[in-house]
Amino acid sequence: MIRIALVDDEALIRAGLRALISAEADMAVVGEGDDGAGARDLVRRTRPDIVLMDVRMPGVDGIRATAELAALDRPPKVIVVTTFENDDYVYGALRVGAAGFLLKRGRPEEILAGIRLVHSGDSLLFPAAVRSLAAGDSRPESPAARAVGTLTEREADTLVLMARGLSNAEAAAELFVSVETVKTHVSNVLAKLGVRNRTQAVIAAYDSGLVRAGRG
Repeated sequence: MIRIALVDDEALIRAGLRALISAEADMAVVGEGDDGAGARDLVRRTRPDIVLMDVRMPGVDGIRATAELAALDRPPKVIVVTTFENDDYVYGALRVGAAGFLLKRGRPEEILAGIRLVHSGDSLLFPAAVRSLAAGDSRPESPAARAVGTLTEREADTLVLMARGLSNAEAAAELFVSVETVKTHVSNVLAKLGVRNRTQAVIAAYDSGLVRAGRG
């Protein structure tokens, strides 16, 4: 069962997500909040696997709330929910720890598939959109980006495939190795870069120039 908490200042959006998720046999809404300020307490009380977080909220926005959740000892995976995929707020949330994002106008099946994908941690959610966001970003190189140079050749190859959105099984086929070997490479990449998830690792790959933003 995937335990999900909803954080959105719009009651209608929360109600829609709740109805969608509650109809699924493998998902349950375990808590709700209407502002980012209460997200940390909500997570501590309900222990969700995933938080669906509105990126734009009055007071404490989704970026700050995501950063606070990422600092917890047992952080949930955060998926930010947004109206526009090219929103600067979205990229800010991805940088501080969000595992991916979903569009409020997305089809129900896309939203459910996105939740399951992030929960599995097996591949990147919307890699083309992350590439597009990276292309428009001009922030200074991060510590994670600088650490890309410490990766072995195989680890760097794995990171490039992660940026393409390949799953562990697809990357294993591309590299002619086992899925377990790819999982080891992914774990090593995250540890060496000091990041929490694939999305942050991929952002570091773009920042470092290992992967060129704007290219397929």
